[in-house]
Amino acid sequence: MLNAVLSIAMLSAFLLLYGAWKRWSRDGASQQMWLMIAAALVIFANVAIWVVPDQQGKSLVTEAQ
Repeated sequence: MLNAVLSIAMLSAFLLLYGAWKRWSRDGASQQMWLMIAAALVIFANVAIWVVPDQQGKSLVTEAQ
């Protein structure tokens, strides 16, 4: 279940970046575009926290399963 949630989070982050790019190409730089980029970066950071292992080789994903 956790793998599915992380996959959906990554897909949503990429879709946010795509939407920000489309907004930029249509309207130029806007506040909504920057907020979409910031939200995508937060999602990427959260997934990295869960997936990247520590010095002992353990990650939160492996500990949760």
